[in-house]
Amino acid sequence: MIEFACGIPTLLKGDYSDQVSTGIDVFSFREPLGVVAGITPFNFPVMVPLWMAPMAIATGNAFILKPSERDPSASMLLAKLWKQAGLPDGVFQVLHGDKETVDGLLTHPDVDGISFVGSTPIAQYVHETATKHGKRVQALGGAKNHAIIMPDADLDNAADHLAAAAFGSAGERCMAISVAVAVGDAAELLVKKVEERALAVKVKNGTEPDAEMGPVITPASKERIVRIVTEAEAAGAAMVVDGRDLVVPAMKKASGSAPP
Repeated sequence: MIEFACGIPTLLKGDYSDQVSTGIDVFSFREPLGVVAGITPFNFPVMVPLWMAPMAIATGNAFILKPSERDPSASMLLAKLWKQAGLPDGVFQVLHGDKETVDGLLTHPDVDGISFVGSTPIAQYVHETATKHGKRVQALGGAKNHAIIMPDADLDNAADHLAAAAFGSAGERCMAISVAVAVGDAAELLVKKVEERALAVKVKNGTEPDAEMGPVITPASKERIVRIVTEAEAAGAAMVVDGRDLVVPAMKKASGSAPP
């Protein structure tokens, strides 16, 4: 993204055409918005801000980053790197806080644009509030991804990718697969293959190099996951792999939950 932003000036040139009609000339020119803000989620605390800030700055704007309060340190590292690269003070700023801070950005008259990535309900709130205050807004909400596995699929390959998509980043990403629909004869064998891969997932402290699944972000998130699994079981779902009571020694104080 940084490399793309460095090349973006070639796309910012104005145009001029004279006499497109009798006595009419047409021209366009670049005009930065001014101050724009990015409100980013906890799950990708470096990648998502880098979707926003480099392009905003390269096109002539100042940028305010409001990171998730759940993992604020990555944003400070980004600010340090911008500073080391020679960016003038004030062009990239970090503003920590919760909903009150977000509301301040959404309504402040000196903030001209908002970019948001997060859950769908909050995306709707951000879009509605910011546009009411005359701001340009891009608001990216959550996704719900499904996979369909046909009878002639390579089931080993499908199972590998289903497990990676379901359990990577502890499932806390919008690209995660939460529903897999196996068609016809694929179903029974696919369930067995996914079960094998789920049981093999290395659930460890997320800082360990060989960890394949670390803890979810908060104890409340774990409780929500356990509740959903429990409700599904009560409704008649067959439990193939149950990770609700898994205890990982290195994560006793964390909010880890195994692949349910």
